[in-house]
Amino acid sequence: MELYKAPRWLAGQGSWGGNAQTIWPALFSRPNGQSAPSAEVSYQRQRWDTPDGDFIDVDLLPATTGDGLGAVHRAGVPLLVLFHGLEGSSRSHYALAFAHWAQAQGWSYAVPHFRGCSGELNLGPRSYHSGDFVEIDWILRRLLSRHGGPMVAVGISMGGNALLRWAQEAGSEAIQVAKAVAAVSSPLDLAAAGDAIGRGFNRQVYTRMFLKSMKPKALAKLAQFPGLFDEQALRASRDLFEFDNVFTAPLHGFSGTPDYWARCSSQPGLKAITGMPALVLNARNDPFIPGASLPRPQDVGPWVTLWQPEEGGHVGFPAGPMPGHVSALPQAVGPWLAQHL
Repeated sequence: MELYKAPRWLAGQGSWGGNAQTIWPALFSRPNGQSAPSAEVSYQRQRWDTPDGDFIDVDLLPATTGDGLGAVHRAGVPLLVLFHGLEGSSRSHYALAFAHWAQAQGWSYAVPHFRGCSGELNLGPRSYHSGDFVEIDWILRRLLSRHGGPMVAVGISMGGNALLRWAQEAGSEAIQVAKAVAAVSSPLDLAAAGDAIGRGFNRQVYTRMFLKSMKPKALAKLAQFPGLFDEQALRASRDLFEFDNVFTAPLHGFSGTPDYWARCSSQPGLKAITGMPALVLNARNDPFIPGASLPRPQDVGPWVTLWQPEEGGHVGFPAGPMPGHVSALPQAVGPWLAQHL
């Protein structure tokens, strides 16, 4: 993946290539190298009560035994955990791609949904955010206690930043929970990513797409808890900075967007990750994340591996003939995680 090149029909290192390699795979490419539709991934959903009286939904894909029966808890079977990106789910194109890869390896697979992302509004006066390492810690420890076998985790975009923040905060205890982590297309510097997605084409396409689902969820939360935030300010928000300033930051204990983005960015703590192998993969033409903002080798510690191909877009990395597939991503990241089991 370090040397990844987009297929010729979708090639390009600049902004055109970055946008094409982001949008096309999400909309049209297959989740694996075959012609299998996404419906072939049949998750088992579990609802977990959270310590604060809320709930999350976890979609599980058990490893298949020789008799064709699923076994989430089969001794020795690795478990791959995927934390989705902003407004993502277990049905996101990248989640399905990793699901197919895990199935092919005979692994178990789990996609915990951040609060409000499983198709049902959560109960508490909160949502989810880019640095929610406490939630990550609780989820991983509960999965470990239930699974019992070796576990690795991958975080996509926002989920990857939160996963890296968990590795930083957990310190030496992290390796007792997971054997390795990977962050794919993650906004390691939230301020740089927030500025990039709030300008030009990005503002007109990606920001509008995110706010189209985030605003209704926030307003539904306000209906649950009248007075929770300023409704008019939220309705008037036109980018993620303004939305986070009204909703995400205050609901999760931050004084505002600058405080939230500064305290939750994982990039400053990449040198602090010790004892936990961590892969950080970012395409340099990612429209959300300026290449100039990405960490350099001297910015990370010896436990962190940087992959920064020139192409790939944001969680794109398409491969194969048109319409392409997105299995190149798990086929690269999965074996890197597996070597640390």
